[in-house]
Amino acid sequence: MAVVEMTPTEDMANHSGFVHGGMISTLADSAMGRSVRTLKPGVTRAMSFDLKLSFIAAAKIGEKLRATGRVIHAGRRTVVTDCRIEGKDGRLVATASATFAVTREKE
Repeated sequence: MAVVEMTPTEDMANHSGFVHGGMISTLADSAMGRSVRTLKPGVTRAMSFDLKLSFIAAAKIGEKLRATGRVIHAGRRTVVTDCRIEGKDGRLVATASATFAVTREKE
């Protein structure tokens, strides 16, 4: 499991004044990528090749966002992950899943 936090600034807003979905996507991808790095044997390279997001609620500028990524399945060449992105008081902002192509360390 890996946790990544971000407090969005004004330059991360969409035209409606909320956090742009691309920023939330990047946050989720980062958390899931970091969760891949917790595997044993270790991962020397990882690249997401499939990413799905479901936006649940708008995130506000200045609101700290917390993304928690975890590994669901760890194969030899691919790893499947999921993520929850939460705002203030644990309010669900988005969910995500991704598949990573990985290169493992030699045992």
